[in-house]
Amino acid sequence: MAAALAERVAQHERRVRAGQDRDERGDRREAEQGFREGHRSRIRGARRRTTSVLPPPLVARRLPLGAWSVTPVTGGVNTGAYMLFGAFTIKVPPPGWAPAGFDPASVRSHELITTANVTAANAIKTSQFWLLWTALFCNVSAGIGILEQAAPMIQDFFRQPDGKSLVAASVAGGFVGLLSIGNMAGRFAWSATSDVIGRKRVYMGYLGVGTVLYLLLAFAGHTATALFVLFAFVIISFYGGGFSTAPAYLRDLFGTLEVGAIHGRLLTAWSAAGVVGPLIVNAVLDAQGTPGKLTAGAYQPALLIMVALLVVGFIANLLIRPVDPKFHEPSEPVAAGAEKES
Repeated sequence: MAAALAERVAQHERRVRAGQDRDERGDRREAEQGFREGHRSRIRGARRRTTSVLPPPLVARRLPLGAWSVTPVTGGVNTGAYMLFGAFTIKVPPPGWAPAGFDPASVRSHELITTANVTAANAIKTSQFWLLWTALFCNVSAGIGILEQAAPMIQDFFRQPDGKSLVAASVAGGFVGLLSIGNMAGRFAWSATSDVIGRKRVYMGYLGVGTVLYLLLAFAGHTATALFVLFAFVIISFYGGGFSTAPAYLRDLFGTLEVGAIHGRLLTAWSAAGVVGPLIVNAVLDAQGTPGKLTAGAYQPALLIMVALLVVGFIANLLIRPVDPKFHEPSEPVAAGAEKES
C-alpha cells in the first residue's frame, strides 16, 4: 500500500516537472520568437534608413545590403582604377610655370578672384569657407531629396482618383535615367557658364532659380508631365553644377596653394547633405503614407522644406566677400626667367 502511494506521488511529481518543462520551453519559444520578430523589425528599419541614402537605381533593383554584389564591386574597381591613374599622371607644376603663349593680361579679374593663397588650416577659419559650405549643403540637400524619390514621385504626381497612375513604372525608371543625364549635363554646362558670369552669380542661379522651380514643382508640377520633367531636370542639373563649380569657387577665394585640401574639407557638406536631404523627404512622406501610393499634395510639405533650404543657401552665397588679407600666405616673388612650356 505504502509502495503504491509512493509510486503515485512520484508519478505526480514527474507530471508536474514535465509540465514545468513544457511551460519553460514555451516561454523560451515565445521569447525567441519575440526576439526574432524584434530583430527582423530592427533590420527592416535599418534597411529602410540605409536605402534612404542610396541612389534610386540601387534601391529599385533591391541589391542585397551588407552583401557583395556585382554592381558595387564593379563600381569600386572602376573608381579605384581612375583614382590611381589620376594620382600617377597628374603632377603639380613647378613654381612660375605657364603654358606657352600664356598672357597674364587675358586672365579675368574680379574682387572675388584672389591672386594670393590661403592654406587649408586657415581657410576653415574664414567665414567664406563656411558660407560656401552652407550654400553647397543646401543645394545638394535639395537636389538629392528629389533624386532619391524620383521614380515614385513622378507616379504619385499623376495618380488618378481611382488610384492608378498615368505614369507607368517603366516610364518612371526612364525618368530616373533622364535625371542622371541632367546631373551630368549640369556639371559641364553650368561650370562653363561660371567661367563667363562668375562663380557667385552662377550659385545665385542654382539657389535662386532653384527656389522658384521647386515652388513651381510643388504647385504646378501635377498639371502636365512635360512641365514636371522639365522642372526636375533643371533642378538636378543645378545639383550637378554645384559640384563642378565648387573647386573653381574655392580657387577664386583661396588661391591654388592647397585648394585640393580645402575642397576635401568642403565636401563634408555633400556628406552631410547626402544624409539630411533623404531623411527630411522620407520623414515627411512616411507621415503621409507610402511613396508610390500617394498623390501630388503629399509631396508639397517636403518640397517647401527644400525651398526653405535653398533660400538659406542663397543668403549664405550672397554674403560671400573676398577673404581677409590676414589669412593670406606671404607672397614669394617669382624669379626672372621662370620656366615656361616650350
